[in-house]
Amino acid sequence: APPGHTQDGGQDTSFRWQCVDQPIGKLLFQRFLEGAPEFAAAGALWSEIEAFEQCEEVEREATANRLRSRFFTPGGSEHCGFLSASATAPPTG
Repeated sequence: APPGHTQDGGQDTSFRWQCVDQPIGKLLFQRFLEGAPEFAAAGALWSEIEAFEQCEEVEREATANRLRSRFFTPGGSEHCGFLSASATAPPTG
């Protein structure tokens, strides 16, 4: 494992393991995001991206456009200004 991702005993302490891969950790972290006004948009974005990953292929373009306008566009209802330009750029190719 990369340095900084384990502690004594080899236990994985990475964000991905604790807050994405572990169901209870994921639930608790998402509840934390939703409950903090400054992080609520990030929590909503996470939920919407998970829904996007599950939607039918024919719905993807419209769903992606809604995500972009809601979260990635300055002035959007839940703009996530902390995301980098490369993270919010439309896919190419």
